[in-house]
Amino acid sequence: MSNMMKAAVYYAIDDIRLEERPIPEIGPDEVLLKTLVCGLCGGEAMSWYKKSKPKVLGHEPIGEVVEVGANVTDFAIGDRLFINHHVGRVNSHWSRRGHFTRDPFYSTTKLDPGGVCEYYRVTAQHLMMDAHKLPDSISTEAAVTIEPWSCVMSGLKVCNIQPGDTVAVVGAGFMGQGFVHMAPLFGAGKVIALDFSDWRLEQAKRFGATHTINPKTESDPVAALRALNNGRLADTVIVIAPFPPAWELAGSLVEQGGCLHLGAPLAPDTDWVQDGNKAYFNQVTITSRYSSDHTDTYSYIRLLEAGRIMADEAISHRFDIADSAEAFRMLVDAEKSLKILVYPHGIPKEASDA
Repeated sequence: MSNMMKAAVYYAIDDIRLEERPIPEIGPDEVLLKTLVCGLCGGEAMSWYKKSKPKVLGHEPIGEVVEVGANVTDFAIGDRLFINHHVGRVNSHWSRRGHFTRDPFYSTTKLDPGGVCEYYRVTAQHLMMDAHKLPDSISTEAAVTIEPWSCVMSGLKVCNIQPGDTVAVVGAGFMGQGFVHMAPLFGAGKVIALDFSDWRLEQAKRFGATHTINPKTESDPVAALRALNNGRLADTVIVIAPFPPAWELAGSLVEQGGCLHLGAPLAPDTDWVQDGNKAYFNQVTITSRYSSDHTDTYSYIRLLEAGRIMADEAISHRFDIADSAEAFRMLVDAEKSLKILVYPHGIPKEASDA
């Protein structure tokens, strides 16, 4: 095997380059994985979110072990693994209180050098905290959804959905579809998707939305929601679209005593102004949840293995690594696509025929 590999490297939102990079060398407590496939995340389309660049694109890979360190005993060559790209630790103030992803340690861990490349190195901390051998019942493409939809799982855990509650999801891209799809697993009754795209709203129906509203064509989405929900607003509103007007709309859709969940961030230094009187009397709980930890991935993998998740149905496009720039443009355009996959070693026939 050559000591060089192909990697798709992010320089700017309109500048993705295919480069040759050294294959990482592993230590005695680490493993090297061959990248079978990697998903692209909508967060990568937010240029402000990139803390450093150039950077190897992607953080949602599924890999096969091709080399193991001398001290590694739990994993072997040929194992197909999901490894969360960031992992927490047990011994900290934040983790002891259940906030693994807000411990500063969490963001210091990463897959080396990233996901959209031919091989990546996994550290001992990754193997200890959030590494999973995948059963044959979970396809490699379905496994790509583990990282992003575990973030959905993490968010749903803090929404306090009660059996039969009405849930509204503002933004029906890939992550919004995850909230639509999994909200019933937490007890939701009616699930109402809101988006400017009729195509995405049709996809939401496939993933379990009982109703849809297009705020672009509906003159009064608040009245439309009341008409669908016996005159009431939604018990839980989840906003995925990272824009102030979407947050404003989402806030107007929450019933008194309900929950507003912030499922994606606004850009830094963006004001979000609230009416203090209403904030007090409406008793609306506002929640957020950054990323996913090892408890979330464990929950999601069990649901995936049990056949509760339509993960394969969420894959909309597949690209060879040579076409990474085109794949990223599709991600940024955010039109008729859901989960976009990149194959560093070529698209296998079974995937290209899907």
